[in-house]
This record gives sequence, C-alpha cells and structure tokens, in this order.
Amino acid sequence: MCFRKDIGIDLGTASVEVYIKGEGIVLQEPSVVAIEKSSGKLLKIGKEAQDMLGRTPGSIITIRPLRDGVISDYDVTERMLKDYIRKAAGVQIFKPRIIVCVPSGITEVEERAVIDAGIHAGASRVYLIEEPVAAAIGAGIDISQPDGNLVIDIGGGTTDIAVISLSGVVVSESIKVAGDRFDEAVVKYMRRTHELLIGEQTAEAMKIAIGCVFPPEEETTMDVVGRSIQTGLPQSVTVTSSEMMDAFEEPVEQIMEAVLQVLERTPPELTADIASNGIVMTGGGSLVRGFDRLISSRTGIPTVIADEPILCVAKGTGKSLDEVRKMQEGTLNLSQRNRFGS
Repeated sequence: MCFRKDIGIDLGTASVEVYIKGEGIVLQEPSVVAIEKSSGKLLKIGKEAQDMLGRTPGSIITIRPLRDGVISDYDVTERMLKDYIRKAAGVQIFKPRIIVCVPSGITEVEERAVIDAGIHAGASRVYLIEEPVAAAIGAGIDISQPDGNLVIDIGGGTTDIAVISLSGVVVSESIKVAGDRFDEAVVKYMRRTHELLIGEQTAEAMKIAIGCVFPPEEETTMDVVGRSIQTGLPQSVTVTSSEMMDAFEEPVEQIMEAVLQVLERTPPELTADIASNGIVMTGGGSLVRGFDRLISSRTGIPTVIADEPILCVAKGTGKSLDEVRKMQEGTLNLSQRNRFGS
C-alpha cells in the first residue's frame, strides 16, 4: 500500500499504456474486454480478451470500448480503466492524479467522457494532454524552444499531426484514419481481389509481417488462410508486399493529404525550421514499412521514426506528470494555455 502514485495513461484505440511517476511504463495491454452477455460480468481484459476476438461462443462478447481515438462504450471503458489502474498502481491510501492522452481533435463532450471515466475509475483529478504534444515530449523533442517541430503520430484510431513551437500547438490536424483503417483496407482487399474472408487479427498480422506503403527494395510474401467466398471452405493464398501497398492506398493518401494541409497552414518561419529539423513519426502506424520514406519523398523533408514509437505517447504523458501542479483540471490544451515547459 502506498500514499499516492501519479499516473499517466495513453488511452488508445488499440492499446492502453500506464506510466507511473518514478517507475516508467508499468503496463501495456490491448484495449479489449470480454463480457458475459447475459449478466454483463467482465470475464477477461487486455491480451486474454484480444485472443478471444472472433472465437467466442454466443454467450460471450468481445468489445473494443474505444473507437477512432474516443470512448464508444463509456461503462466498459470505466471498468477497463479501473482494472488497469489497480494492476499498475495497487491499493493507494489517496486517490491518484491522472493525466490521460487524447486526440487533438477531441470535442468537449468527448473530453468530459474521458474525465468522468477517469474519476469513476478512482482518480482524484484527471488532466488531458493532446496526443501529438505527448508524442513530441516522448520522442525527446524540447517543445519549449522557439523552434518549429512537426510530429506525426499514427495510432490505432487516429492520426494526429501537429506543428509545435514554444510549448504550443501552432497548427494541427486529427483524422480518424490510422491502424484500424489499414486493417479494414486489408480485409476489403482480400475479399475483392482474392474472394477470401479474413478477420481483423489476420489483417493486422499481415500488416505487421508484409505491410508497406513505399515500393519495397525486396518483395516479401505471406501465406494467408481464410474462408473462400465461393466454396465457404478454408483456403490459402499467397499475398505479396506490393499487394499490401495497393490495399493501403486509400488510407495512406488520406494521411498524406492531412500532412500536406498542415504544412500549407504553417507559418513560413516555422516551415524553415521543420525543413531543417525534419519530421518525426511516432505511433504503431509509423512502423508500416516505408512510411518515413514516403513522407520524405512527398514533402521533400527528411523524416525519421522515433525510438520506441509505440511508447512515445505514453512516455510523454508520463513525463508531463512533472508539470501536473501547473495544470488546470480538464484539458491541457497547449495552443490555448501555452503552459507546458514554461
């Protein structure tokens, strides 16, 4: 039992990471819950629930309570948060203060839902920090300097793009196109091109193994088993990395359009800084092969993937715990308050 541990949470569509001040990231689990249909009893959370996706009997349902970066099922999110906080921090004498990372395009209603879920899950106070800001801090960028930095965070539900300078968000864009849309694109491609039905877990495995968005130096392949539309029987097909590039075309173009729009709206002085500093990519989506090369080729700006990109947002959220005394309860909206790092 301890007195109080302040907590930073990356509440993502695909996964939840929990950061304890002084300890670092102590928990990383999928944002999936398995529930008994008749009683509503929570059966499994995280990895164990994810393994049940597409495999449950009629009496059990698996739920991803966050969609497109925001809460879609409030009750389940609250229960999931409560369980993860207990696992990460144990029993505490005083309720913890919690900072939760949210997409930069979140609405006031969605903000309130996150704050309420955190309070009901056991927090004394809940603060919100924008994803691209947390990603920049986690990637090691000193956001307090009068220097323009462009961060692209591609998560599970949203892609957040922001130009940050002097601890503030100067220009930003948040679109609901990210890892989940890539998986959906693969499912559609396999149905359309190979007349094969596959599940989202198979699509994600394909994305990780052979996914690419830029012409690969070496073609890779993967044998994929699904259900034939024509016969209804199991069937195996071989899929190439070039095919994956075709499958990803629509979501990739939507992300590129958002990146170019942010650059077009960026003040000239900051554009010069970005051209010098380069673009930094974070989030699981940045690991799709060739994404950094594609952005560099389309923008003419050197682009790099941050170290441990999947954990950047969680690390940045955790590091912001040092500034919790300066925060007002609710959103740490840097473009309005310009407080962080000052």
